[in-house]
Formats: sequence, structure tokens, C-alpha cells
Amino acid sequence: MSDAPTAPAGGCTQPHTALSEAEVEALVRGICFKTGPPRRLGVEVEWLVHELRAPQLPVTPERLDAAYAALRPLSLRSALTVEPGGQLELSSPPADSLTDVIATVSADLDAVRAVLRENDLTLVGLGHDPWHEPRRFLREPRYDAMEACLDRDGPSGRAMMCASASVQVCVDAGHEEPGPLGHVRRWWLAHHLGAVLVAVFANSPLAGHRPTGWLSTRQLMWTRIGAGRAGGPPLDADPRGAWARHVLDSPVMCVRHDGAPWDVPEGLSFREWIRTGAPRPPTREDLDYHVTTLFPPVRPRGHLELRMIDAQPGDDGWIVPLAVTAALFDDPEAAETAYRAVKPLAERTLGLPAPHNPLWVDAARSGLADAELREVAVTCFTAALDALPRLGAGPEVVEAVTAYLDRHVVLGRCPADDLLDRQRGTDGRAYGKDPRS
Repeated sequence: MSDAPTAPAGGCTQPHTALSEAEVEALVRGICFKTGPPRRLGVEVEWLVHELRAPQLPVTPERLDAAYAALRPLSLRSALTVEPGGQLELSSPPADSLTDVIATVSADLDAVRAVLRENDLTLVGLGHDPWHEPRRFLREPRYDAMEACLDRDGPSGRAMMCASASVQVCVDAGHEEPGPLGHVRRWWLAHHLGAVLVAVFANSPLAGHRPTGWLSTRQLMWTRIGAGRAGGPPLDADPRGAWARHVLDSPVMCVRHDGAPWDVPEGLSFREWIRTGAPRPPTREDLDYHVTTLFPPVRPRGHLELRMIDAQPGDDGWIVPLAVTAALFDDPEAAETAYRAVKPLAERTLGLPAPHNPLWVDAARSGLADAELREVAVTCFTAALDALPRLGAGPEVVEAVTAYLDRHVVLGRCPADDLLDRQRGTDGRAYGKDPRS
């Protein structure tokens, strides 16, 4: 989860002025949807960290501490952060081109992998840890409060915090004006194309060594977390207003206090907090913090953060979802093709917000075995391949997307199917063994 707060994680510097509901709505509208010509792109890649030669063995906290201390002196262009369960995340700086993003993150990953190898550890691209129980590595007030809050809805919250990883693609919100690159269209597209991306890149079919019955167990965990915390708002012609109402009506995860345990209220929305002023009136910093505790599949943060893609296998597996998503959002012709392709899928949502609707559930459970999703995916990949040269993508990227289309999409498969084949031994390899043995 990319959930770093804007305020220091360990404390709360509180301004003196409390907020009104009107001020919150104005702030959310102005901060979360900053429109303009789409020209910036980014990616956040999360990884599980496993033993290099025996990935089914747990890594002790002491070994993670030592390895992460060795990473601190690295000079990286991407921001390197540690997630609650010890996962690593690299967040690229906003870039002007797909080529720049790929070059930056690839170089940073090479440096990180080299240090981890010296510690007999490796980065693993899986949406959900197939072997290890969720175990919290970071002990901070934020994560203490998050765990207490999410535990009320069952174990899925801990799994998301400590045993999951993703590829999060960040695109600009879009033009103010209507059209293929307009912000209203891009917001709508993200919530419907998002289901296709779930199905295409599902890569988490296992938990506790066994198949879960879902190709994206990571997405299953999100659906089990309350819609106020992990859901999107209803879609309408005013994304800013819908998101502002969602922020106000979503439950408060915690009320922070300097030098004292944080409160974890139950059933208190931010709107109710403003109206009651208890246990203290909320401030601008509380609003900024509250927004970081909401985990919808598409999160507006001045740009659109697409959070639905499972972490991908291989050192460079993250490049394909990044390239395809960038092409379908930032090339006008490809964006129009994608919009027309996914439009019929809207009926399957039954008007319910993502990911708590039948379309997203089908995508996470069945992947591209769903014939309609497979057909849409082929259309979208074909459009992306046409667009990538126009975005300046090199032949290596085009070849990687082509190979993925041929190896997975056309055949109605996703990486989760490969994992299940390995788990069953039907591809001649035993899942979890050192590939060099």
C-alpha cells in the first residue's frame, strides 16, 4: 500500500484552526483533482522480500533490519520505503515520458537487488505472499492504529498491510474540458478499465500454500475490507464532488495525539467528527492524514493513482502494466478505443462502486477465463501496442507487451494461471524451489 502520510508518521503537529464541512469540500476538490494536459507519469512498485535460496522460509526481523540498513546509503532517484510487513516499495519521481520512468526505476531496482543479494535476500513479485502468515515488521503509531481499525473487519486488513504487493500506476487527472483525455472520462475509465487490469495481471492465487479459488487473492482481500475504507465513490458527472462526499462520509481511522496513544474510533465519519468536535476538532493536517487512510482502487491525489494491479513476476514484469496503462490513458486514440471497449462492462457493475461490485469480483476470481473480459483485454492491448511508439516507447517495451499479449491475454491466461500450474507441477517445475537447483 502506498499510504505514506504527508505529516510525520510518528506524531501530529496540529494547526490551531478547525475545519468546516465547506472548507473540507473545497480543499478536497482543489487538491485531489488538479487538471491540465496529461504529461506526467509515475509508478510505485511494491515487492515481497524473501530468502534468496529458500523463499518458503520466513525472513527474521533482524535480517530485514540489517538489509534495510545497508540500503539506506544508496543514492536512488526513486523514493524507497518500507511497508508494514517489511515489503519494499520504490516510488518513481513524476516523469515526462514512459521511457524516463522505466530507466529510473530499472536502475534503482538494480541497485537495491545487488544489496539484497549480498544479504541472501531477493525481491519477489507476487500480489499476495503464498506461504507466510501476515506479520508486522514496522512498529509505529500509524500502523498500530491501522491494525486495530482493520481487525474489526477480520483478518483481511492484516493481509493487505503485511502480505501483499502491487504495481501502482500514476497518471495525470486529465484536461478540464471533455473528450478522451478529459478528467471526467479518465475517472470513469479508470474504474472500468481497472477491472480489466485486475483480470489481465492477476498474480496472487495462493495463501497458506493452497489455492484460494481466486486468481487475485490480493483483490479478494480488498473486497473484504469495508467499502468506506477500501471502496470508491459512486460514479457521476462530478468526480470532484463525489470524491469530496466520500472523504467526508468515510470512517476516521485514527485521531492522532502528541505523546499519547492514538484513538481508534469506531463508526466515526470525518463529517461527524467535524460536527461533534470530539475528542478534539479536526484540522487541515487531520484531513490530509485522513485521505491517506482511504484505499480505493483509484485514488485521486492531484493525479490518479491506479492501485488495482498485483505485483508482477520477474525483474521487469512491472513494465508491461505500466506501459499498457500509460498508453490507454495518455494516447488519445488508444484512450478512445479503451473507453468504447470497456463501456459494455459498466452494466455488470450494477451501479455499485468498485471494487465491491460483480464486475470486479468476477475479474479477481476468474481473470481472463471470463470471455467478455478477455475480449476487451485483447482490444485494449492491441490499442496500447499501436500507441506505444507514439509515446516514444522503445522496441524492448513493445516486444514485452507483444509477448504478454501472445503468451497470456490471447490465451485467456494471467500470471496466476502460471503459478497454479507450477503449484500443481504441471509445467515441470516445483513451485517455491530455488530455480537454480
